[in-house]
Amino acid sequence: MTRSTTTHRARLARCGVYALIVLTAALAAVAAVPSAGACTRILWNDNGVAVMASRSMDWWGSSQAKLHVMPRGVRKSGASFAGKRVVAGNPAVWTARYGSVVVGNYDTAVSDGMNERGLAAHGLWLYAQDYGARDTTRQGIQVGLWVQYVLDNAATVNQAIRLMSRIQPVEVVLDGHTIRLSLSIEDRFGDSAVMEYLGGELVVHHGRRYRVATNTVLDDALALLAPYDFSNATRNDPLPGNTNTRDRFIRASFYSAFLSKTRPANKLEAQAALMSVARNVSDPIGAPGDEVGENDETDFRTLADLTHRVYFFELSRGLTTLRTDLRRIDFRPGSGVRTLDPHSPRLHGDVSALYRPSSIPAPGVIG
Repeated sequence: MTRSTTTHRARLARCGVYALIVLTAALAAVAAVPSAGACTRILWNDNGVAVMASRSMDWWGSSQAKLHVMPRGVRKSGASFAGKRVVAGNPAVWTARYGSVVVGNYDTAVSDGMNERGLAAHGLWLYAQDYGARDTTRQGIQVGLWVQYVLDNAATVNQAIRLMSRIQPVEVVLDGHTIRLSLSIEDRFGDSAVMEYLGGELVVHHGRRYRVATNTVLDDALALLAPYDFSNATRNDPLPGNTNTRDRFIRASFYSAFLSKTRPANKLEAQAALMSVARNVSDPIGAPGDEVGENDETDFRTLADLTHRVYFFELSRGLTTLRTDLRRIDFRPGSGVRTLDPHSPRLHGDVSALYRPSSIPAPGVIG
């Protein structure tokens, strides 16, 4: 079953002492989310220059990120994860309709990416996810390939939502952690959707106003905004400043609201402006985790300019932003999967021409 919502539950009130009291009660009602796998996605679709989205990837150490060019016509399967078959009955098998540039992790999953039609997808950790008992009437796909499946088969948010009736994500285990992801998507028209499985039911928040997502169930996160009115806020208004999922959601919403009041002169200004907010809600190196003595940090950030088809990637432990122009990439069938290791210290700027075939198969690719 699928439940779709287009209503915003948050009620806005003025910031101040009352806001802090209400916020404290709201926070107590939301279960704490462990720091491992924390992420933040921000969509900016009203700047008049370009539709673009950023995401931060927070992880327990390196997620072993690689960049892949995935052309059209490549056969893929959602049956296996880390070399083990995890979908026994009716696994998803498909052929990519659209080419994409994606971030692969551990050579077995895809966490982020954008396709040649201007659709971007982001997998965000969500402990509350419950994909339900396995229903073999739908094609099963290990959740680490949910992002890739959508990018391969959809050109718009509406098309991506319609695909969901065909498949069922299946959770997987990595290093003792059960991986459960929500999916945030946006297209070149500025449309947006956040997809969550709650109690085995797919819940879709669909609409341009759903711009921020973290690792809290979206309805609960929106309720946290109830005490806030960002329209008349100043730098003197209190704002949560820690790195947990609730604080990041409020802070990302706060700065996004002010970002929407700016008018960038060109695409570079717009890209830099959104990335500045993404960096603000990232976990600094050495940031505390959920337990005393535990540390957490952002592994990487991406920015997808859906209007100009440019995909940016930056490692938190580096000082360089890598740029891939999808308009310069050969996505024709037979052009081959190509890979780029972003950890190379020699890389900088435009890397569109530097992807090369790899001896290690890209995530999900058959053969």
